Amino acid sequence: MTQSLSLRELIKRTEKKLKLANLHFGHGTDNALDESFYLVMAAAGLNFDCAEEKLNKPIKQEMLNHIEKLIERRVHERVPVAYLVNQAWFAGHKYYVDERVLIPRSPLAEIIASQFRPWLSSNNVHLILDIGTGSGCIACACAYAFRHAVVDAVDVDVGAIEVANKNVLSHELDGRVNIIESNLYEQLKGKRYDLIISNPPYVGNDEMQSLPQEYLQEPRHALEAADNGLGLVEKILKQACNHLNENGVLVVEVGNSMENLIQRYPNIPFVWLEFEEGGHGVFLLNKSNLEKIE
Repeated sequence: MTQSLSLRELIKRTEKKLKLANLHFGHGTDNALDESFYLVMAAAGLNFDCAEEKLNKPIKQEMLNHIEKLIERRVHERVPVAYLVNQAWFAGHKYYVDERVLIPRSPLAEIIASQFRPWLSSNNVHLILDIGTGSGCIACACAYAFRHAVVDAVDVDVGAIEVANKNVLSHELDGRVNIIESNLYEQLKGKRYDLIISNPPYVGNDEMQSLPQEYLQEPRHALEAADNGLGLVEKILKQACNHLNENGVLVVEVGNSMENLIQRYPNIPFVWLEFEEGGHGVFLLNKSNLEKIE
């Protein structure tokens, strides 16, 4: 291609391509224009809020070739943009991601930013546990929200631990966020926390069959759970009481497995959180409620 092209023009052209490709948008964007902007700007190494004039500058041919290869992968292989550019955003901060971890998109970002008010007082939160940390974005977001707290973040997957450590270092949170290889609570040796938070695998087998191809690019073990999506959630519930301080709370995202959980525990008073920015299937329980779970 000999004709020079500006970033703005490439974004518009990419939008048309993505619309024609009938893609699924669900990893940080919900439409072709936003997805195109995300892909082109990140691939070009530019901040999303860069000066307007930069969008009008012609793209060097080498960069254009690079970006167009990524566009082709997005269209033909259905690879999510976050994996193509190794970049995702969560709770206002940028994180490194690759195919070893889920792409951050949890509604937990909103409730973390609000410091879990009114269920917690930020002055009383000193120790936080993030179960199934993946990229480490939830653990880091908690460290940002609770500036005086220490966060333990556990994961059983070595690849995820490598990604999480990379993000902890890039956010200069080492010392405040500890990444621990552990199957749920196993390596925590009786430690107790003021807040336990988790976005564990919770997708049942039936739902897995219906997921768009973009989601199937993510590590299956980080999405799918046995027992109608409740296999790991139940283990987290049953052991949480032993790892919470007296006024501590447990917050877990279970998504579309919410109804299965309610049916399984009809007498447990789950508090189902509501989100202004969208999302559902996140419950909160305090320690006294957890003591009733057998």
